[in-house]
Amino acid sequence: MKELTKAEEQVMQYLWEIEKGFLKDVVDQFPDPKPAYTTISTVVRVLVNKGFIGFKTYGKSNEYYPAISKKDYTRSFFKGITKSFFNNSASKLVSFFTSENDLSLSELELLKKQLEEQIEKKKKS
Repeated sequence: MKELTKAEEQVMQYLWEIEKGFLKDVVDQFPDPKPAYTTISTVVRVLVNKGFIGFKTYGKSNEYYPAISKKDYTRSFFKGITKSFFNNSASKLVSFFTSENDLSLSELELLKKQLEEQIEKKKKS
């Protein structure tokens, strides 16, 4: 899966949030000062060509919707980061993440619990 530029990712974040909408609906999601309508239109067209956005046509208007879920994109994105920066090692990624971020004790405990749950699932299967 291709990676998104910052502008493309921002449009996708808004479209994932609203689930479907016309170009005006996407533009309305941006904070003031909003980018030019034509700029967002160009980004949406690029995302359609990349396969990230689908659309239904109603007369002269298109209603856009995400063709790829946020979860699927996130999974692919992190696989790419893990491969490119951490020698394809999830443990190196997690080690970096936990050491480079100022995580609270409760956040660390939650991560520990999630890891323990995944270990149990693996043992059962």
